[in-house]
Amino acid sequence: MKLSNLVFWRISFALIVILTVWAGLFYMAIMEEVNDEVDDSLIDYAEQLIIRTLSGEEMPVSGNGTNNQYYLYEVSASYAHAHPQISYRDEMVYITEKKEEEPARVLITIFPTEDNRYMELVVYMPTIEKFDLQKAILGWIVFLYALLLLVILFITMWVYRRNMKPLYVLLKWLDTYRLGYKNEPLSNATKVTEFQHLNEVVMASVVRNEQLYEQQKLFIGNASHEMQTPLAICQNRLEMLMEDAGFSEKQLDELFKIYRTLENLTRMNRSLLLLCKIENGQFIHTQTICLNALLDTYLSDYEEVYAYRGIGLSVNVEGNFYVEMNDSLASILITNLLKNAFVHNVDKGDIMIRITDTAFSIGNTGTEELDKNHLFERFYQRHTKEGSTGLGLALVDSVCKVSKLYVRYEFKDKMHWFILTKN
Repeated sequence: MKLSNLVFWRISFALIVILTVWAGLFYMAIMEEVNDEVDDSLIDYAEQLIIRTLSGEEMPVSGNGTNNQYYLYEVSASYAHAHPQISYRDEMVYITEKKEEEPARVLITIFPTEDNRYMELVVYMPTIEKFDLQKAILGWIVFLYALLLLVILFITMWVYRRNMKPLYVLLKWLDTYRLGYKNEPLSNATKVTEFQHLNEVVMASVVRNEQLYEQQKLFIGNASHEMQTPLAICQNRLEMLMEDAGFSEKQLDELFKIYRTLENLTRMNRSLLLLCKIENGQFIHTQTICLNALLDTYLSDYEEVYAYRGIGLSVNVEGNFYVEMNDSLASILITNLLKNAFVHNVDKGDIMIRITDTAFSIGNTGTEELDKNHLFERFYQRHTKEGSTGLGLALVDSVCKVSKLYVRYEFKDKMHWFILTKN
């Protein structure tokens, strides 16, 4: 999950909890205030009625078409002592004149008279429709919540993105950064101390990696170059030994196995040396090359070498695929694609080549899809094949990168397809 989305959801959750608690407290505070005001009015009205009752004055008419009414009646001493002298509650009072029920706040008080009797006074006073109030408050809370949530989230995300911009610039630069290639310099000015430190740490790491990479390339190149002569000497001596008639058939077989291993090691060494030269930019001279013509040059040779496997070949030319690249690299590209198609094919399989003005595709029969994430890595081989060093597709990938070509892999209809297109 993106950091911005995580911040968004956490702030949303926090705001929902906070505003919900606030809404509940807000509602209770309003209702408490409303009840206090009504209770004060009830107390004043009840005191007037009690004074009139005790002084013997005429009582006002109870029930005047509203729910502002009272009831006064005598109660026993035991009842008076068992109940509180004053209490409040909410009730729905039926108004006969209106033939409907309306909400009222009720005060119930018990007081003694001069002749030691106990009177209970029940006073009803109109109050607000709490259900309507709840709906009104809920509507406003929802409106205010949505408005506040959107405003707060908008401001938060705006501030977040503005403050986190140096991080996104750095991430974008790292996404496009390629070790061993010419990269654009990092331009990420910021006043935030943490981001400044992060930029410094990343650049220091990049410099160390570049130095290690250059040292590694130099070592591989030097080692490959220095091994060429000893390998050639070993092969020559083995050839001379195998020409000696004094060896038995078993000994010759063992010598041949050693020779074949040395031959494979020599090919691998040459491929590594070639990779180093490509990555060091030693093939700088370019020209316009037609891959169709280059394919015709090498195809018949590979057909002849691998004729014993009975592989069928189909070439479909719909256009000429021209590229601007070094002629040596173009030969390496075509030969490695052809060799890969023949070596990693099945016996009596098929090779299909399709050429258009915009794409050069070569496919060979296969049984299962290869791992696209590791396919172009050096020495990657799902199944070891005789005559394969594991560097062919790595060479293809390197040639394409320096020649501004794009190579992709597809597996469909039991065929491995390698497709070259222009960037």
